[in-house]
Amino acid sequence: MIEYLKTILTGQFEAALCMLNDCVRKCPQEHWEGKIANDTFRQVAYHTLFFVDLYLSPGEAAFQLRDCHRRGGDERSSTEVSSGLSREETLSYLAICRQKALETLASETPESLQRESGFSWLPFSRGELHLYNIRHVQHHTGQLSAYLRRLVQDSERWWVKTGWR
Repeated sequence: MIEYLKTILTGQFEAALCMLNDCVRKCPQEHWEGKIANDTFRQVAYHTLFFVDLYLSPGEAAFQLRDCHRRGGDERSSTEVSSGLSREETLSYLAICRQKALETLASETPESLQRESGFSWLPFSRGELHLYNIRHVQHHTGQLSAYLRRLVQDSERWWVKTGWR
């Protein structure tokens, strides 16, 4: 049963990240700084990946800032506005997050999925944390996709059912 659950989580995590990848790749350079609510396309993409990376860690104390975080910002700070990354840096960070998702999900056990999330502000299990993380990716990917549809008139958005394409 655990292998089946890990297969499902991996497939859906990869599909969510694949759709985010599609948005980042298709955003014209002239819209990279375009506003989505209070942030730019760049900042929304970075915010999404920052929390993917964070929540794939065993807990907040285990999370280590990467070089890209020094350029993009620490999204946990409510006082600091993150600048985000360039498109190329964002795509590189996305690849890092995808690999981390594959490795993290492969290493989960029935016991680890039932442990606390490792984040004091998320009072649920690690198993639910993975679903929460996928939902967070999809929420922001929806924002980015809607932005592109509205401003770029891009009708080539596509839905990924499972896995990476």
